Amino acid sequence: MRLDPRGRTHAAYLAFLVHRLSGLALALFLPLHFWALGQAIAGEAALEGFLRWTDSPLLKAAETMLVALLAAHLAGGLRVLALEFLGWSGAQKNLVAASAGFTLLAGLLFLLNVGA
Repeated sequence: MRLDPRGRTHAAYLAFLVHRLSGLALALFLPLHFWALGQAIAGEAALEGFLRWTDSPLLKAAETMLVALLAAHLAGGLRVLALEFLGWSGAQKNLVAASAGFTLLAGLLFLLNVGA
């Protein structure tokens, strides 16, 4: 499905975008992650307050999105490695589909286990 002459609707370009944007989102998440780790250093009361705050449904949804972003970035990175070592071929659509499927599966598995 290559409608745009610049290739911006091609599956490989969309996989490229997902990989780059998920990496950017994960990089933006890192300061929040370090702040959360700092709560543990600040003391038991600060950590307990933070953990109670993370029990909200909105944060659970954000946590699921974070896992999906991690899976997307991992799958995209594996796709890039496969392209580097296996060369360019007509099977790129299969690699993109496998990456998307892995991302969806990881996010859904995490979501199903969140309530446990």
